[in-house]
This record gives sequence, structure tokens and C-alpha cells, in this order.
Amino acid sequence: MSDKNTPNTIRCKRAYDEASENDGYRVLVDRIWPRGIRKETLALDSWEKDLAPSNKLRKWFNHDPQLWAGFYQKYFDELKKRQRTIDKLLDDCGGRRLTLVYSAKDTEYNNAMALKKFLETYLTDNQRES
Repeated sequence: MSDKNTPNTIRCKRAYDEASENDGYRVLVDRIWPRGIRKETLALDSWEKDLAPSNKLRKWFNHDPQLWAGFYQKYFDELKKRQRTIDKLLDDCGGRRLTLVYSAKDTEYNNAMALKKFLETYLTDNQRES
């Protein structure tokens, strides 16, 4: 991963919200395509199914806020095994804003929010090592 390609900011946005030029690099981070949205209309740069939680973890969590801490810890463990995919995502972003697109109704407890937290920690840790 190149430092010059790391995103200047990371944010999360629902797939059902209108895309904006300010979104920068838009990547869908769900394993399943958002219901009711045609592929031509979502305005994505990439769909990274491999960065979504495993089906087993996704079903276990079921967007239950009481399971949030356990979910993101288990999800972080899954993400740590996907370093190559994470580095590719950050490089592909090309230094622009990175917008993690998700379809969950819950805007606070979802995989995109957990992935954002993971990426911010990952970037901070890599800057310390440089």
C-alpha cells in the first residue's frame, strides 16, 4: 500500500442514498447486492464482497446492537486475514475520499461502520510503522 494513495477520509453511506461527486471512490462492502437497486444505477467504483463479513458472522449478528462489540471483534479477526484485499482497496482509492456503501437499514451498527473503524486503525498503525 502506497502512502500517497491512502484515502484522505473514509465515510459510510447507504446504497439507497443518492451518489454524490463528493463521495470519491465508492465501494460496495456487502456480500449481497442491495435489494431493489439495479446495478447500473448504484454508481460504484468497486464491489468488494471479500471485505464483507462471512455469511456465518452476518447471520449471527443480525444487526442486534447488543451483539455489536462481539460482532466487530470477530469481523476484525476476519479482516486481518484479508490484508492483500485491504491494501488493494486503499491503493485503488487513489488518495480520494473512500465511501463504503452498504444496504443495512441501521446506520450505526453495520458492517460498513465496523470496516471504517478497522481501516482507520489499520492506516494509523501503518503510519506509525513507516
